[in-house]
Amino acid sequence: GPFELLVNNAAVAELQPFLEVTRSALQRSLDVNFGAVLHVSQLVARQMIAQGLQGAIVNVSSQASKRALRDHAVYCSTKSALDMLSKVMAMELGPHKIRVNTVNPTVVMTDMGRINWSDPQKSAAMINRIPLGKFAEVDDVVNSILFLLSDKSAMTTGSSLMIDGGFLVS
Repeated sequence: GPFELLVNNAAVAELQPFLEVTRSALQRSLDVNFGAVLHVSQLVARQMIAQGLQGAIVNVSSQASKRALRDHAVYCSTKSALDMLSKVMAMELGPHKIRVNTVNPTVVMTDMGRINWSDPQKSAAMINRIPLGKFAEVDDVVNSILFLLSDKSAMTTGSSLMIDGGFLVS
């Protein structure tokens, strides 16, 4: 059937210190974190417009788009680019009644998140910066995405919804 909703959730995080960023890590990150969102969104938005459908697109970004993190030069930069792409999409697709927003979570406790952040010594520095004192659960992100896809956010476009437990306020 026709598309009315899209969630762009693919991402890679190739963590390297700034002085050691490789061309391949940069290209792969740009292709997945930015290019894939651009191209898939173009395909879906063109179809929505051709069929006269209103809809919503949610791009999964990161708190890392708003704050520098050590060894995250490429990841932070591609997520920042995604935030701006989402704003441009919102501006250009709005007249077609297509809303575009981002969700910007902190570490999410997926299976991969649990593997990478289970070590209390590693996670302590990050959790100590989160006023709510914990990482996000999958449902925290899913519920926020569902809100942005729903008519309950009918006047929300071009926004970034932080799902970071207050990380950016500290």
